[in-house]
Amino acid sequence: MAVLQNIKNRVPTRNVLREWLTGYLLASPFLIGFFVFTAYPMGYAIWLSFQDWNLLGPPEFVGLENFIKVFTNPTANLSLYNSAFYTFLAVPIQLVISFTIAYALSQKLRFRDFYRAGFYMPFIVPVVASAVVWQRVFHPEFGILNDILSRIGLPGEIAWLQEPSLAKPAFIFMSFWMIGRQMVIFIAGLGNIPDTLYEAASLDGAGFWGKMRKVTIPLMTPLIFYNSVMAIINSFQSFVPAMIMTEGGPRGATSTVMFEAVRAAFDRQQMAMGSALTVVLFGIVLGLTLLQRRLLRPDNGGSA
Repeated sequence: MAVLQNIKNRVPTRNVLREWLTGYLLASPFLIGFFVFTAYPMGYAIWLSFQDWNLLGPPEFVGLENFIKVFTNPTANLSLYNSAFYTFLAVPIQLVISFTIAYALSQKLRFRDFYRAGFYMPFIVPVVASAVVWQRVFHPEFGILNDILSRIGLPGEIAWLQEPSLAKPAFIFMSFWMIGRQMVIFIAGLGNIPDTLYEAASLDGAGFWGKMRKVTIPLMTPLIFYNSVMAIINSFQSFVPAMIMTEGGPRGATSTVMFEAVRAAFDRQQMAMGSALTVVLFGIVLGLTLLQRRLLRPDNGGSA
């Protein structure tokens, strides 16, 4: 009898079932969109990465052959290197700059809201428009950047996007244009830190750097983790600047993983190879996210 009573207690009532149905109906637009436009394409890409398909005939199962090509093909390896180079140099600098600006704009300043809006505004500009603007900025003859350099006595005819050694640094410099979202998130986190903690730190004799090290950074660790993960994902998924500004050149210096995946899938009709590249990219981003999560665990000194 006790077992039957427990089972009866666990059966949801009609009101509970009605609440569940209402909740799923309200969430159905998101759920349908997620499964149709996210989950299904991801699953299909994973399945296709084990096939050989040229968009004309039926797919043929080839096992790990596409993944072997990813790590042995010089062009694919170069795209992986370019994405890693861009990410591991750009992301830390982005975080430092955005955090510094957010901290400065969290102080009591005149026209503070105007400055916040100004730093955030580039983020809402369409990425294609930004790429076109920056292509003009880096122009060797008529670019604004070279004009500024010539006015301060430095060489003013630098071919930023035509030299392999300069193209990647130019792309990294351009990425600082899009730190508005990180800045806004940091501002929100800094605004939630109680002033009493800073007052207590001052009573203990802590100066600016002491407060930053003992109060601000520990409490901002979850947001630093979130911003770093999102920045890594966005950096590895970079496609439009390489497509619009350089078409992957010069000599493949700006060919990213996503650019190479699209070119393999649609220019060379190697859809399975492009899918394998995206699966490898997913694995890299997932691994880096889990690594950051492990490093920021409370028992490792973090608070995420």
